[in-house]
Amino acid sequence: MVNLYGIPNCDTMKKARAWLADHGIGYVFHDYKKEGIDEGVLRAWAADVGWQTLLNTRGMMWRKVPQEIKDTIDETSAIALMREIPSIIKRPVLDKDGRRHVGFKPEQYAEIFASR
Repeated sequence: MVNLYGIPNCDTMKKARAWLADHGIGYVFHDYKKEGIDEGVLRAWAADVGWQTLLNTRGMMWRKVPQEIKDTIDETSAIALMREIPSIIKRPVLDKDGRRHVGFKPEQYAEIFASR
């Protein structure tokens, strides 16, 4: 089972979804702007890949975060922030066979799906 998490209008998400479609790989899409994201899921992802990997500190949403929050960010506050503002989660998050992969690069996906 392949699950893809993100928001549909993101350019990186569009590239990842196109790559999956071009390679005939089916997946379930979870739009966490519409469906939200469970704290338990975020905690599991953070344990797997690290909260720093999940938190998109290069995007527009991070720039809107007050400086005092940025200065004191830790795992607990990062997870709370990602729950409150799901579009601050780096995209996409791909869950394949219980392993999480964050971000998209064609060569990364080719490696992930080399042994379908």
